[in-house]
Amino acid sequence: MIIENNTTIDMEMTGMNLRRYANRYGYSVKDIQHYLGLSCPQPVYRWFKGAILPSVDNLLRLSELFHVHMEELLVITNNVEFSKQCEGITLVGCDQLKRMQAYCALLAS
Repeated sequence: MIIENNTTIDMEMTGMNLRRYANRYGYSVKDIQHYLGLSCPQPVYRWFKGAILPSVDNLLRLSELFHVHMEELLVITNNVEFSKQCEGITLVGCDQLKRMQAYCALLAS
């Protein structure tokens, strides 16, 4: 059985989340630019506005800077339909399926 998954990252809310962490730790856009070794501050402004997402490398470094896991920086849209499709499925044996089951439980909570 294939389960349709339309889960996405909410770029605008993720940008607000990144800005919140920067403010919490007192980092300016310039501080983040220098920490990441960016040639200009424009990408950081665009992240904060939700226009683009940081690369995985930059997301990892931001998670280190803010002392959180990468997943805590991202805001994921709730996919209620995906959660409903997962209800009642018994998954045994396969690690990938076990991870999917854990993910379904997380979405359902």
